[in-house]
Amino acid sequence: MTETDDNSSDDREQPLIEHLIELRSRLLRGLLVFLVAFLCLTPFSSRLYSAVAHPLIEKLPGNASMIATEVASPFLVPFKLTVFVALFITMPYLLYQLWAFVAPALYRQEKRLVYPLLLSSIVLFYAGMAFAFVVVFPLMFAFFTSVVPAGVTVMTDISHYLDFILKMFFAFGLAFEIPIATILMVSTGIITVEDLANKRPYVIVGAFVVGMLLTPPDVMSQVMLAVPIWALFEIGLFFSRRFAPKEEGEE
Repeated sequence: MTETDDNSSDDREQPLIEHLIELRSRLLRGLLVFLVAFLCLTPFSSRLYSAVAHPLIEKLPGNASMIATEVASPFLVPFKLTVFVALFITMPYLLYQLWAFVAPALYRQEKRLVYPLLLSSIVLFYAGMAFAFVVVFPLMFAFFTSVVPAGVTVMTDISHYLDFILKMFFAFGLAFEIPIATILMVSTGIITVEDLANKRPYVIVGAFVVGMLLTPPDVMSQVMLAVPIWALFEIGLFFSRRFAPKEEGEE
């Protein structure tokens, strides 16, 4: 191998090493910010759980309460919740680090598309969680506690309750990302706006199927997830017209 070949090989390896160093640096920054947020929230872990459990506690009958069926649950469950809260709080910064690492490799047009979609996806995910907590949980728990059979006392385990609400948060947060998915499919040319609009009946049926699979087996919860999915699809369909690929004549 000649000296020229050695130099070209070194030139190829050097950018890779630099990218790996930058990736490690950004991962460490994200981990550090997450740990700081977690340590700051740890003294308030019990209060955080009380706040998250408020929608259920508020609807419990006078003789009912939440219970801990395992020895370590009173400590581990608030600790687990604190980890997720710290992750949710620091998620914008973590996504920013990912964006800053990927952005130099994108074209200008791609940056114009990805940056607003990234911001809006974060906002929509938080909006989905807020909708679940403020609107869905009170109605859902009021329904559950109102249909308790006679002679049965509601005593929900704190660990099971946390797992339940985390699944609901994720389901509603993910459902609120539908406008982003719609815009991406149209902007990348996977499907046209007209074809997507023609598939509206299938989307409505699919929204209720998703509501049935991701929520408890009651009609109210299913409808409260299916209707926002349908509405968000219509919103995404409206805005996707601005991102649809233009024909050569239009360009």
